[in-house]
Amino acid sequence: MSLLDGLRVLTFEQFGAGPYGSMFLADLGAEVIKVENAATGGDASRHMGPHLLGENDSQYFQTFNLNKKSVALDVKTPEGRAALLRLAGSADAVLNNLRGDQPEKLGIDYAGLRAANPRIVCLHISAYGRDNGRKSWPGYDFLMQAEAGLMSLTGEPDGPPSRMGVSMIDFMTGMTGVTGLLAAVIRARATGQGCDVDTSLFDVALHQLTYPGTWHLNEGEVASRLPRGAHLARTPVQTLRTADGWIFVGCMMDKFWDALLDGLGRPDLAADPRFATAAARRDHRDALTALLDEAFAAKPTAAWLAILAGRLPVAPVHDVAQALANPFVAEVGMIARVPHPARPDLRLLANPLKIDGRRPGQAACSALGADGGLLAEAAPAAAPAPAPAPAPAERVA
Repeated sequence: MSLLDGLRVLTFEQFGAGPYGSMFLADLGAEVIKVENAATGGDASRHMGPHLLGENDSQYFQTFNLNKKSVALDVKTPEGRAALLRLAGSADAVLNNLRGDQPEKLGIDYAGLRAANPRIVCLHISAYGRDNGRKSWPGYDFLMQAEAGLMSLTGEPDGPPSRMGVSMIDFMTGMTGVTGLLAAVIRARATGQGCDVDTSLFDVALHQLTYPGTWHLNEGEVASRLPRGAHLARTPVQTLRTADGWIFVGCMMDKFWDALLDGLGRPDLAADPRFATAAARRDHRDALTALLDEAFAAKPTAAWLAILAGRLPVAPVHDVAQALANPFVAEVGMIARVPHPARPDLRLLANPLKIDGRRPGQAACSALGADGGLLAEAAPAAAPAPAPAPAPAERVA
């Protein structure tokens, strides 16, 4: 039995934040039903090129929607609204990542659904929230990285502000939202009382300021970008040049600094007063970087990994192709073959969770509206039927 057997979640979602979070629910056994409007092509990411999978599907879409079902429904029509209420009657939760003013208009908030199911939990993932002057504003991940100060901490000091290479705020917001959803469902099952749960891209982005935010709120310190992707408080925690590329070294603790000096054959640096303590190393970061670059330039990255790996935190700096070809990725089973009608050999990243040593199974998301039989459910069920567990995806190198 999967962990979330018997959990039914309806979703009004597209692109990243909502689909990423709800996919974890689906991977863990929940029955996740995407409510899509066939007239508009469903989830907009179904048409996200350049790598399409036939009509109304794409590799981008499948990346965020494995193990999900799909029904085609226009909830703005009386027939669509009636069908939604029948589905909601047997659901534990409804999730959306629409603009903040849309859930109330569409009647997919708790006020709009509680008559059909008083224990339903309604998760709202929006750009800026539903209770402020920006509730009607559209917004995406990269805007949040900009306004929340994260771009000011990313990139080299002499370059322009930079965003993270992928939409991490989307993904963090999705996971934050489903954490709240699951907590509220636990309460609803115990008390019969559902509720609204809200999170926003902006709130989550600001929350990611973490300790630099705390330092500014209490000490007035304004953190800024450091060379080499360096940590704000500890050094050396940064990239260093090798004979053939780059390596990332993470000496967050004194014992790792000692191990680094031993591996480099440079015990003399320990006696240098500029580097004798963590505070001193931070204050003399540039001088230390120059000395470490000189030392690391003597050997290629692979040679340094052979010397240092396992003794201190250290990693090669890979591009996407190198990262996926890494033998360790195959060893841990992080790539799976998930057959798709248009691409039987489709490969995707596996779920990063393991339950009793096994990663959750993965199956391609249903075609747009393929699970229309669910709309024929006659009446609310006292408890949702368990969703069938997907067959384990084949692990591939």
